[in-house]
Amino acid sequence: MKSMLACGLAAVILTPVSAWAEAQSEVVFSHKHWTVEAVAFDDGSFGCVAQVSAPGDSFSLWVLQDQTVKLQFYSDDWQFDEGTADLMIQIDRRSPWTLNEADLYENSVLFTLGDDDAAYGFIKEIARGSRLYLMDDGGDGVKDYSLAGSSASIAALGECGDVLNEDPSNPFK
Repeated sequence: MKSMLACGLAAVILTPVSAWAEAQSEVVFSHKHWTVEAVAFDDGSFGCVAQVSAPGDSFSLWVLQDQTVKLQFYSDDWQFDEGTADLMIQIDRRSPWTLNEADLYENSVLFTLGDDDAAYGFIKEIARGSRLYLMDDGGDGVKDYSLAGSSASIAALGECGDVLNEDPSNPFK
């Protein structure tokens, strides 16, 4: 699968910058409700995204070129001015996770995960889960998302992120 991801990412990377009107993407993996895409942004940077979506709504995990991992919840129903909010996420019937100071921007709620054991535990829980519930800080439901196919898709996202991290000028890295 890694070679398929590398080919997909290479196709996006090799697209001439002058041809980008906005971000360009290529699906590198699809399974059940999920798609994984390699994304080239108009500023010349790259990322990978694993996403589960329904009409007008999506939940995404992003891995950016600097290996930052972000969560994004999107809905056509939302219209935020810039700001932050505290929220909770529950996977299946497990204890909820608290995400403080998530960024609110236009139709999205964005949160950067740390590079620590808690973040890895959270991603593992998503990969093993069936359903993700987005809640406000009081525990009231806002949206929910199917996690069918998340394990294979998160593995593909990790491989795509590894390809982003490779330095073709140093094959021994």
